[in-house]
Amino acid sequence: MHRTINTQRTRTITWDDPMASAQAAVSMRGIDYLRAMARGEFPPPPMLQLMSMEIGDIEEGHVVFFVEPAEFHYNPIGSVHGGLACTLCDSAMGCAVHSTLPAGVGYTTLELKINFLRPLTRETGRVRCEGTVIHAGSRISMAEARLIDGNGKLYGHATTTCIIFRPPSGTEQT
Repeated sequence: MHRTINTQRTRTITWDDPMASAQAAVSMRGIDYLRAMARGEFPPPPMLQLMSMEIGDIEEGHVVFFVEPAEFHYNPIGSVHGGLACTLCDSAMGCAVHSTLPAGVGYTTLELKINFLRPLTRETGRVRCEGTVIHAGSRISMAEARLIDGNGKLYGHATTTCIIFRPPSGTEQT
C-alpha cells in the first residue's frame, strides 16, 4: 500500500506599489533615497520582499545587503539557486552605484558577471553581500560584490558595469 505524505509548504508575501517610491527616487540624491528606504520612509522594492533580502549599511559607493538562505530559495538539486546570489550581488552593486548619483540621474545594469565559489544552503546561515563602486564615471560606472558568510568565508564574487542616464544638460536636479 502506497501512502502519500503531504510535503507541500506555503509562503505568502505582500508588497506596496513600487512606482510611488520609484517616482520619489528621481527627485532625490541616490544615497538619500536609499537611506530613506532603509529607515522605512519608502517601502522596500517587491524583489527584496520576494527573496527575503534586507538592506544594511549604506555609504557613498558602498552598500550591504543580507539574506538568510532558506528552503524556498532551493533549486531542483538541493541547494540554493544561483539566482539568489546573482540578485543579491546585482542589488548590492546597483545600489552602490545609485548611492553616488545626484537627483534626477538614473542607471541600469549593462553587464553582470558572477563567480560562485561554494554552494549556499539553509545551513549556511545569514550571508552578507557587500557592493562597492570601483569606477564612477559620467556615463559608465563599475562595481564589485563579495558574498560572505558569518565566518568571513567567501561564497561568490561579482562585477558589474552600469550605464548612467543623465537628463539633457542644464536640467539635472541638485
